[in-house]
Amino acid sequence: MFILVMGVTGSGKTTIGTLLSAAMGWDFYDADDFHSLENVHKMASGVPLTDEDRGPWLQELHELISRHNERGENGVLACSALKAVYRRILSADADVAVVYLKAHPDLIRSRLDSRSGHYMPQRLIGSQFLDLEEPKEGIIIDAAWPPEQIVETIRSELARG
Repeated sequence: MFILVMGVTGSGKTTIGTLLSAAMGWDFYDADDFHSLENVHKMASGVPLTDEDRGPWLQELHELISRHNERGENGVLACSALKAVYRRILSADADVAVVYLKAHPDLIRSRLDSRSGHYMPQRLIGSQFLDLEEPKEGIIIDAAWPPEQIVETIRSELARG
């Protein structure tokens, strides 16, 4: 199984994914690490990515998930996966549980104000929320909760099946 921790930039995907993978003893992957240099430069310049820009990136992430599934290995992936079609690509023919870190724009602005060392500028927050198609299924958690509470809730929900 793969757990897809999704949400807009600054929602806590990497923090939660890292903590969750450690708690479960599973491998952790951050989708940001798989972006091409062109995509990183584009976002760092304040230009939102298009679906065409994201295509090869999503396919590479899908292949990562598929390889793990084929070997019976588990993992956690932190990925924005803002649109339903992106989540379908990632989970096609794979065992994927979606965890959506739901965040209010004010929380995201506050977090990005204090974040350094990331290429995503605050001016792209609006485009993230415009692209966001909230999942109707999966585990939906308030991103404002403390990280430990979020991880425990995810684990409890997964155990319930």
